[in-house]
Amino acid sequence: MGNPTQYPHIVVHPPALDGSRRVTSGDATLGIATHLDDVVEILRLADLDRVEVEESDLIDWQGGGPDDWPGLSEHHGPHEA
Repeated sequence: MGNPTQYPHIVVHPPALDGSRRVTSGDATLGIATHLDDVVEILRLADLDRVEVEESDLIDWQGGGPDDWPGLSEHHGPHEA
């Protein structure tokens, strides 16, 4: 009963120093995400909006899962010495 539609393998790469994560499909960079909502939007723009971002086996979350965005939620203001 499943749809035989072929989806590409999506990789959400480990966080960069600023906490952003590159989203790729094969050799193509789809975008840079700074939050889970960005991943959803990047996939929507790539016509992959039917992919369940947090639960899909089509997405390879490297360096942490959909809730791991280090450096972004902890640092809202300028660094203090």
